[in-house]
Amino acid sequence: MSTPGLPQRGKMVNAFNPDAAAALNPRDRALVERRTRLLGPAYRLFYDTPVQISRGEGVRLYDADGNEYLDAYNNVVAVGHANPRVAEAVHRQMRTLCTHTRYLQDGILDYAEELLATFDGRIGASGHAMFTCTGSESNDLAMRIAQHHTGKRGIIITAEAYHGNSYLTAGFSPSLGIASPLGDWVRQVPAPDSYRLPPEEIGRRMAAAVEAQIADLERHGDGVAAFIADSLFSSDGIFSHPTDVLAPVAEAVRRAGGLFVADEVQAGFTRSGERFWGYQRHGVDPDIVTMGKPMGNGFPVAGIAVAPEVVERFGRDTRYFNTFGGNSVAMAAARATLAVIREDNLLANAAKVGGIIRDGLKEMMTRYEGIGDVRGSGFYIGVEIVEDRTAKTPAPALAAAVVNALRQRRVLISATGFHGNVLKIRPPLVFSAADADRLLTEMDAVLAALAP
Repeated sequence: MSTPGLPQRGKMVNAFNPDAAAALNPRDRALVERRTRLLGPAYRLFYDTPVQISRGEGVRLYDADGNEYLDAYNNVVAVGHANPRVAEAVHRQMRTLCTHTRYLQDGILDYAEELLATFDGRIGASGHAMFTCTGSESNDLAMRIAQHHTGKRGIIITAEAYHGNSYLTAGFSPSLGIASPLGDWVRQVPAPDSYRLPPEEIGRRMAAAVEAQIADLERHGDGVAAFIADSLFSSDGIFSHPTDVLAPVAEAVRRAGGLFVADEVQAGFTRSGERFWGYQRHGVDPDIVTMGKPMGNGFPVAGIAVAPEVVERFGRDTRYFNTFGGNSVAMAAARATLAVIREDNLLANAAKVGGIIRDGLKEMMTRYEGIGDVRGSGFYIGVEIVEDRTAKTPAPALAAAVVNALRQRRVLISATGFHGNVLKIRPPLVFSAADADRLLTEMDAVLAALAP
């Protein structure tokens, strides 16, 4: 099976190859050509054969012909596509008022209060919430605050991190590829690769690597403003365990005067199935937490939660305003999404159904040599596809073949990691045991067909 876009780093994992458009049916080919003409070359499509989506409901997507797809990938719609409670809240608020944060309104305060109550530590006790539209904006704002607070410029990240696509955040998002340059004030440390490193050594190794990069930043006159990490290390290949990795890193950063920033855009809002926020699994007390993606179930809402002493000087010396961040409709979407997560106990669902998926994949691992590792927590699961289990050699072409074969069977996942060889299973939080069974059944069929 062809695997355009892999394994060459710098191209999007699992990307459609525009040069293959001639092989599509006439309708899809016309859509691709129109899309290219109108949107330009920077946008990318998924899959060897792109999917045209017309509507969604729960964990199901439907194409223009009414064919149903099982969505085991989209974490943005955390409480399900077209969730009626969220849709009604947005509709009701849009018919009432949509305006910015420079007027007194109850909605933003009610949501901030509910949101901050989900945190522990300093943020839970007396933290502040600030709202944006996207996770990129949240990470951008967090770094502005960190640099202002510390008077330093350096940012330390993991090797294949993704933190956004603004000018600043793209500068510390190496997963965007080698053609997207990193800032000269950015330093990288290896990901906590639990598949290839002894788990008991990972925390110590990572802290030592951070200390070495701090020393280099100081030597170059920048110093460290912040270390930022997604606690599930999603773009690095999904490393959920061990959970003693980030505490020693936070200690090293703070000794040097920097801040610890938890990027919860991917790991937050109960996705881990263990705690509401991913960083809580590591027992750290972050200075800033950034949020986005699932926060409004598809409505563009994001933000940060910050310890009061960290934002005090920033708030005194400058000001923050975002025309759409924190607007009244965004807050209605966010409040409804949070209510569904809590009232439907989606934390427990992520733990239960995520466990079913991992157990099923581990059973397949006993039968298919191409599965080198199954890892993850809750509804963030990684399956490392390898050529050789002993050498642990990445097999990006096989991973792409699995992703595309599942797409042909109308089950949607993707792939991640430096080599693009880690299957990424990241469904909405409302994924059920029956949905898990369908995913596993189709995965088994695909692996059996691809087995040598």
